[in-house]
Amino acid sequence: MSGHNKWSKIKRDKAVADSKKSQAFSKLSRVIMVAAREGGGDPDANPALRLAIDKAKAASMPKDNIQRAVNKGLGIGMEGKLEDVVYEGYGPYGVAFLVSTLTDNKNRTVSELRNIFSRHNGSLGESGSTAYIFSPDPENPNFSISLDSDQKDKVVALYDELDEHDDVTAVYSNYSTA
Repeated sequence: MSGHNKWSKIKRDKAVADSKKSQAFSKLSRVIMVAAREGGGDPDANPALRLAIDKAKAASMPKDNIQRAVNKGLGIGMEGKLEDVVYEGYGPYGVAFLVSTLTDNKNRTVSELRNIFSRHNGSLGESGSTAYIFSPDPENPNFSISLDSDQKDKVVALYDELDEHDDVTAVYSNYSTA
């Protein structure tokens, strides 16, 4: 009766659930850090922090993790400071990307983002290469590129992988579906 061990099934299911929870906690921690850094560490005086903490509690994030994220955002107990860095690049079919990150190591982050872009037939651009497309409002680019469904799948795969990266806080692109 090999392969019929109940613990084996539980272990696999638990690993999947833990992985999803870890990703969610990482994203929530980043949001909390950004809110604490921009508006202070008091949730009563900082509505963005209050909202981020409420989302974290709704996701069952432990209080210790929440407090640690607030402290990191304030720079308490850290050797390196977190920095906001914006990267620009082009994906498949000439679609422009603007990637906002919060990182403690710019060299590591740029290397990982360059690797993600190259895996998806894109390239990381120089500073200012796509910024003109997304200014003044990154959510509403100045122009967009129409893609059919086959092309859209490749661009969405790049978008999703960038969005899942731990250091990335926001991803903007200028594609639209035809």
